[in-house]
Amino acid sequence: METLGLISLELIAFLAKTVIIVLSIILVIKTIFEGARAEQSSDLKVTHLNEKYKRQKIDLRYLLMTPEMRLFAEKKQLREEKSAAKKKKKIAKKEFKSDQKKEAQVQTDTDQASDSLDEVTAQADHDQSQEKRRLFVLSFKGDIQASAVESLRREITAIIQIAQPEDEVLLRLNNSGGYVHTHGLAASQLTRITKAGYKLTISIDQVAASGGYMMACVGHNILAAPFAIIGSIGVVAQVPNVHRLLKKHEIDVELHTAGQFKRTLTLLGENTEEGREKFIEDLHKTHDLFQDFVRSQREKVNVEEVATGETWYGSSALEVGLVDEVKTSDEFILECLTHYEIFSLEHQRKKRVSEKALSLVHNLLGGRLPEV
Repeated sequence: METLGLISLELIAFLAKTVIIVLSIILVIKTIFEGARAEQSSDLKVTHLNEKYKRQKIDLRYLLMTPEMRLFAEKKQLREEKSAAKKKKKIAKKEFKSDQKKEAQVQTDTDQASDSLDEVTAQADHDQSQEKRRLFVLSFKGDIQASAVESLRREITAIIQIAQPEDEVLLRLNNSGGYVHTHGLAASQLTRITKAGYKLTISIDQVAASGGYMMACVGHNILAAPFAIIGSIGVVAQVPNVHRLLKKHEIDVELHTAGQFKRTLTLLGENTEEGREKFIEDLHKTHDLFQDFVRSQREKVNVEEVATGETWYGSSALEVGLVDEVKTSDEFILECLTHYEIFSLEHQRKKRVSEKALSLVHNLLGGRLPEV
């Protein structure tokens, strides 16, 4: 009876693992079909942070006023609004009288220069940059697939099209790493900013580890909160294997490949020492590429010293050169309010159910793809 009970438990465990594997395959196929479909429409949300913080300050001051002070402030605001309305009305009358003359002049100017609209827009951008530089604020919250890279690439494209040479970009980064190829793409998107000649500041309030640091090291200036987790310059991969369980229950799995190392380690089949060695060799090659990338972006860092897979808190990361300053993104933005017009850009995109499910399956099974 005990033997039968043990066999039953093993069969239940085996069936559970099989169901998970089948579900993961279905989810992968679903993701492929989703990727083949046309891109979903979405909006780019732009927030003027100067106005936002100004409004917050006014609201807080109002809430802290006594009832008498509030009444006085409300009456004063009402008088100012009435005065502004009168001035606006006078200006509107003057403008109305000269509307036809202005329209004729505008039409003449348009006929003389077909690209007048572009020139006016360029001049307006130039005039604005002369008054205040602009700071564009982006946010990137990472997951194992770096699925936010699609939003990031659109935001960066929008900035590059309208930015002036004096403008800068701040990326608020929160990313603990994941697949090499997806995080490599995310880092490549950030290099578009630096190649276009704009200063890029990376701010790490919580974590920029592994693939997260691959992105962070692209910045000209890296900020980190005192207890933010930084580093983990290493590569990891794990592959669960149920071959012995299948063999015990006399279940055969056939794997056919063309190419000696087309599949080095498998989930169901029997792994060989040769395949295992090749798998480890590939991990080291990936680690070398990671180190070379960090070295190319952060020349002052002793890469051999920090590329051990270790992590540092923000204050300690400053000592080994992984960051340039211990500071939060909020501090940085408040310091920039006086000298910059600050705009937050957010490409609004709903995360697909399959992306969430794939992350869950990865956590349950362990990924075969190398991760940074």
